[in-house]
Amino acid sequence: MSQRQVLQVFEQYQRARSQFAQAVADLAVRPQSIDTLRSAGVVCLLRPLLLDVVPSIRQTTALALGRLADYDVEMAETVVKAGILPQLICSLPEENRYYKKAATFVLRAVAKHSPQLAQAVVQSGALEMLVICLEDFDPGVKEGASWGLGYIARHNPELSQAVVDAGAVPLLVLCIQEPEIALKRIAASTLSDISKHSPELAQTVVDARAIAHLAQMIPNPDAKLKRQVLSALSQIAKHSVDLAELVVEAEIFPVVLTCLKDSDEYVKKNGATLIREIAKHTPELSQLIVNSGGIAAVIDCIGSCRGTVRLPGIMTLGYVAAHSENLSMAVIVSKGIPPLCLCLVEEHEDHIKAAAAWALGQIGRHTTEHARHVAVANVLPTLLDIFVDPRSSEDLKTKTKKALKSILQKCTYLPALEPLLHEAPPNIMKHIIGQFSKVLPHDNKARRLFVTTGGLKKVQEIKAEPGSLLQEYINTINNCYPEEIVRYYSPGYSEILLERVENYQPVL
Repeated sequence: MSQRQVLQVFEQYQRARSQFAQAVADLAVRPQSIDTLRSAGVVCLLRPLLLDVVPSIRQTTALALGRLADYDVEMAETVVKAGILPQLICSLPEENRYYKKAATFVLRAVAKHSPQLAQAVVQSGALEMLVICLEDFDPGVKEGASWGLGYIARHNPELSQAVVDAGAVPLLVLCIQEPEIALKRIAASTLSDISKHSPELAQTVVDARAIAHLAQMIPNPDAKLKRQVLSALSQIAKHSVDLAELVVEAEIFPVVLTCLKDSDEYVKKNGATLIREIAKHTPELSQLIVNSGGIAAVIDCIGSCRGTVRLPGIMTLGYVAAHSENLSMAVIVSKGIPPLCLCLVEEHEDHIKAAAAWALGQIGRHTTEHARHVAVANVLPTLLDIFVDPRSSEDLKTKTKKALKSILQKCTYLPALEPLLHEAPPNIMKHIIGQFSKVLPHDNKARRLFVTTGGLKKVQEIKAEPGSLLQEYINTINNCYPEEIVRYYSPGYSEILLERVENYQPVL
């Protein structure tokens, strides 16, 4: 047998290994092939190929394993149980960039499924390797490493802390300064995933001077990058007043308001979320948003979109209005009530309606003037309809009841209360009657109107527990009128009159 024939055997073997790895990688992208590959024990067959002498075979094998692990939890668990991870990373620093990209793909495909699988990735020693890859010359390798770290950090504070302890944060901050947009995006996303869990983790991101670099990217024309940047700043600002103030000090206003007009829905939503996370902390931060024209921009944003994109804007108005009478009036003056009322009517999701009801309650709860503005916009009947609707969720009913109660307790604008007398259930009725009992003793014109519109008649029909607060309110109202008028509108009085007519002996 000649030397050529001997070498041919090795070439055929190498070609077969290469073809097998490539075929599995191609099959792994087709969901219908996964069960067959699983039952054939494909992971165990691929494992030896990770140590193949040919770099292209190692790389294709890693790609195949990544695609398999990416498919579902079961496949990812099989990859972990087969001892693939230590094998995958043992020689990672010496490998070429193509292998590094494929290896980081496997790590992220395993880590994404659950905290347990992410923990398995950490225990395999992968964090150190991923951090080394963040310093690689190739942007694609850095991007893959950022992905992997993000998928580990997003699960819980402990895993996020492990990423921080591995020294990833300063390198991620360097990555957001790189020219490649894709790398900026994923590095910003990973910083967001680290920051979201606790003030301490957010502080580590702040200490690495991330805020200034993130804030500079808000005007970037790339929508996907803006989404991640706004998300990262939101996750930092949400934890405390100090962190929110640091974000504000990076001069995000008024530039962040342009995001609320962006054509990308997620940029709008994340921009509104950032404003919400700042507004919720203190009246001073809310006032800063008002001064920068933020309230009008948020109101426009609520009017220009639908569904969950509206939610952070709705909550922003609620938080701002909750802080003080003046801030609530700023929302009213900026015409914030009509779009919130529209949300109650237009939206189908209960949690969005609940947020709108809560925000309206925050606007109307301060003074009689605030409540009047809400009442004039015809909000009360809409809230009442939602409250009595059997299709409304318990949370929505609770929020609308609370909003109704807080507005009604301040509302002295009787024309808005009048229609509610005929529809409200008993637990809301007592608040309505309570307001009438406050106003009628001091307003002659209102007393007359209350009779002519059928209000007094309705009050006589209410059955209240003797000695209850509701009964006290009814007595106060009845004491505003002559006894014969009250008797005239009491149930059954017409029958008494008819009986007297029947029994009356004419005087001839």
